Amino acid sequence: MAALRSAVYVTPPIPIYNPSTKGSAGLWSPISCTLIYTSKEAVLVDTPITVEQTNDLIKWIDKIAPGRKLAHIYVTHGHYDHFAGLPLLIEHFKGVIPIATEGTIQHMKDQLEPEAFDKAWASRFPGQIPKPLTLANPLSKDGKFYLEDKYVLQAIECGHTDTYNSTILWIPEIKLAVCGDVIYGQVHQMLAYANTKAKREEWIRAVEIVEKLNPMYVVPGHKQQYEIDGIWHLTNTKKYIQDFGKVLENDPKSPRDIVVVMTKLYPDRFNSGALIVSAQGAFKARKEQKI
Repeated sequence: MAALRSAVYVTPPIPIYNPSTKGSAGLWSPISCTLIYTSKEAVLVDTPITVEQTNDLIKWIDKIAPGRKLAHIYVTHGHYDHFAGLPLLIEHFKGVIPIATEGTIQHMKDQLEPEAFDKAWASRFPGQIPKPLTLANPLSKDGKFYLEDKYVLQAIECGHTDTYNSTILWIPEIKLAVCGDVIYGQVHQMLAYANTKAKREEWIRAVEIVEKLNPMYVVPGHKQQYEIDGIWHLTNTKKYIQDFGKVLENDPKSPRDIVVVMTKLYPDRFNSGALIVSAQGAFKARKEQKI
């Protein structure tokens, strides 16, 4: 067996509950969870949201890499849908240490503020949230940690992408970039918080940080289940951002105008709900800038 290997688990889309209508608010995008492992140890990158999703992930880890010690869980950024499963994973894999950069940990804390958490997460996934709510531990200043004390894993800060303080995890031994929400697969990108030209340009610079590593494999944070983790995700992520900006430059009269054009450009991308929210956020920011 090769000394260092990796595998990717993609959670299925799950329904979002709308407390106002007491019905469905669409589906949450699939979430990628990446396992890097040797014959003795493993590291997991990111987790899903719900108890059921996380229990399915645990079964998959036990199947794909049985008998390994799960040493760390690395969290790429502070969106709750990438670290919600920590308590169940910590309970099952004794001694595992969740880690993240200081910027990501601050974002995690922001996400867990009671009022914001209830509105954004508890109300959308009632009765499905793993407890207790858990934060990661700070990574060393150089952003490095190791598998079996010899294979380096490097956290790389990328700035603002679909949110602030985004990072990727770089594994140079196998030229693998695990990208969280810096990179997307065949899923509509969340641009609600990349709602200005400056923020979108920063996201493009983040993609270019990954490109300069010359990776062989690129794992998007959200993708459809059977997509290969190819380097083309870099180009596709960048182009989607650029196309979204061009649509805004053409003076859309409403968020719906943005949605219609982007849907024509990207008819195969999953989760139109993310596109709708992105269009609303960008249209609002654009209107406020003109006032």
